[in-house]
Amino acid sequence: MDSIRFRTLPKLLLALFLTVATLGQSLAQEVGSAPAVSKEGVTPGATAGADGAPAAAEGAAPAAGGGDAAAIQAGDALFKGNCAQCHAVNEKVVGPALAGITKRRPMSWIIPWIKNSSKVVASGDAYAVKLFNEYGKQQMPSFALSDDEIKSIIAYTVSQEGSANPTPAPGATAGTDGAAPTNAQGSTEAGQYIDLLMIVLVVVLIVLVVTLVIIANLMKDVLRGRKDLSGRDVEQLNQRYDFSKIYKSGAVRGIAITVFILVVLYESVQAAMGIGLTQGYQPTQPIAFSHKLHAGENQINCAYCHTSVYKSKSANIPSPNICMNCHSQIKTESPEIKKIYRAIERKQPIQWVRIHNLPDLAYFNHSQHTQVGGLECQTCHGPIQNMDVVYQYSALTMGWCINCHRETPLNTKGNAYYDNLVKLHDTKNSAVPFTVSSNGGTECSKCHY
Repeated sequence: MDSIRFRTLPKLLLALFLTVATLGQSLAQEVGSAPAVSKEGVTPGATAGADGAPAAAEGAAPAAGGGDAAAIQAGDALFKGNCAQCHAVNEKVVGPALAGITKRRPMSWIIPWIKNSSKVVASGDAYAVKLFNEYGKQQMPSFALSDDEIKSIIAYTVSQEGSANPTPAPGATAGTDGAAPTNAQGSTEAGQYIDLLMIVLVVVLIVLVVTLVIIANLMKDVLRGRKDLSGRDVEQLNQRYDFSKIYKSGAVRGIAITVFILVVLYESVQAAMGIGLTQGYQPTQPIAFSHKLHAGENQINCAYCHTSVYKSKSANIPSPNICMNCHSQIKTESPEIKKIYRAIERKQPIQWVRIHNLPDLAYFNHSQHTQVGGLECQTCHGPIQNMDVVYQYSALTMGWCINCHRETPLNTKGNAYYDNLVKLHDTKNSAVPFTVSSNGGTECSKCHY
């Protein structure tokens, strides 16, 4: 009986191993199937006019404070994209509170002021000069907004007079549609929980195996002391496996050599394909600027600092005067902010280290993707609002770009330029969406010319 139990011990070990492994996999899948946590939170700056803003809900009641509801909704987006970094409606931030602006100044003065405040100050306007001096002679940036866009911003500020200014909760990222804040670290915490669970299961498995090995050795010692064992039982108890037969076998050696050659070839090909790729590159910058603090917690719009991202080929690096729009009043004693002061005093540019760098043979236009294509910054740059130190999130290889062009549907609604192209595409294969590649987005000359 004891010898039978001994012979079944390997099967018991295998069964325990499979049970623990299956349990760990099912628990990991259960945890991993939790709803994904939104990591959105930085909305590209909208420069479209009020006509391009989302229409108000049908049958919506007139907005509080007067003004057309659609214009106020458009003004809300424009205010958050262009003004909220320095202004609030009912309290002073970097610039003055905007409540009562229409009572202090007529619209004929407000529109030129927003478009080019330095020109109004230079004209000698008494109110403009007084305002300029009152706020430390800090120049307000000029904004390329239409008259209707400025009026929609003013309509929004009028509608918000007397209401509390919303403040995002620390560590949370509010949705662009006003949804409740979400925990941006939720998926990371879930991943850490899964890793911890797997470590615990592996430790438990190791303990079980060691325990069973000890039990097996004890059983052998007990069986060796018995004299009523049959010849077959004694043979089973005393058998020894010659492990030298394994590595002396020609088949095993052949398999080992083949696996070694394949591994070397695979690693060589991977290393060759990785030449010139800088995914994950995270250099130390001369000033410790945190996108997590500015774009994430404070929700400063990307286009406020990178002013040309919606209208130029390149997304410019912000100049020190943009930093001074806020930091002439905020955290002026910070050692990092003082580095900006020194650069301005010495009239020297800040030596930022470039992170995303495409080869000269490839043409890429930011405005084509952001303004025309409507892509968000996170599409290529990843969760930039969660990065204390920015790193290259995407591979930015030719294959990566082409795959995006093949998979991204092209928004052709309201654009007559695409009408004939869409009809021609639908006659051939209406089941396949009209993507960027359908419009020639995978042709060599699109990026190499």
